[in-house]
Amino acid sequence: MTEQPWQWTEATWRGHVERVRAGRSLRPSHWPDGAKVAVALSFDSDHETPALRDGDVLPGKLAQGEYGARVGVPRILALLARYQAPATFFMPAVSALLHDGEAKSYVDAGHEIALHGWIHERNTTLDGADERELTFRAADTLEKLTGIRPVGIRTPSWDFSANTLRITRELGLRYDSSLMADDEPYELLEDGEPTGVVELPVEWIRDDAPYFMMDRFTALRPYTPPRGVLSIWRDEFDLARADGGLFQLTMHPHIIGHRSRMTVLAELLEHIAGHSDVWFATHAQVVEHVLEAS
Repeated sequence: MTEQPWQWTEATWRGHVERVRAGRSLRPSHWPDGAKVAVALSFDSDHETPALRDGDVLPGKLAQGEYGARVGVPRILALLARYQAPATFFMPAVSALLHDGEAKSYVDAGHEIALHGWIHERNTTLDGADERELTFRAADTLEKLTGIRPVGIRTPSWDFSANTLRITRELGLRYDSSLMADDEPYELLEDGEPTGVVELPVEWIRDDAPYFMMDRFTALRPYTPPRGVLSIWRDEFDLARADGGLFQLTMHPHIIGHRSRMTVLAELLEHIAGHSDVWFATHAQVVEHVLEAS
């Protein structure tokens, strides 16, 4: 019979907690050029892959994903260009293969391309060998398509298995952006030992999906009006700036790319750009700075 958590020994529950843990803070004493806040915008270009992963191959769900590549991405790239704001695009390799030239277009526009799984797989359901093979295959694919070897990873759905950090280290990646132990960058520990891998923490508060996703067969509905989300994100930025910290935001082209939501993103960027002490940076650039400053 499997032991219940309340029956575990101290060594057992400590072992689970300490497998992957937040280590030293990497919050720098300053940002480049005297900036008070670093702004790290990111987009998870999932497109059709969540539906494909779930075996939902009918046209309806696939069309929702296709919207991200067909409509959302061009709008996002145009908006980022307007504000000269570099961003990081985390892209499943299957998305990159389905949409010829898209991954390369990010790099050509001065943005970063980073890992986001093979087909947006749920890595916590995979054994270590399968997770490793898919992650390495994804890295090879993005490098082949863009000419750039990714240096960072965001796990699909921010799932993090018992093997993810080991695979991340084996790939030689510099950072992860899937965990939530802080507002500011920190070093990941594995079984209590420093790894040298930087965590750029995420949070559901700073993600468009919880506010805007829709499933007509469940109670999942976009209950928060777009400008309600703008208010939350603006407060997150303002307080990150007051703290002299990092404002990290996660979005999805097939979600944020709709007109009323792009209006919100445009107003947010206008608010951010209205401050002269902001550093727009890719996730890789933030990591490079915090490591140099540590």
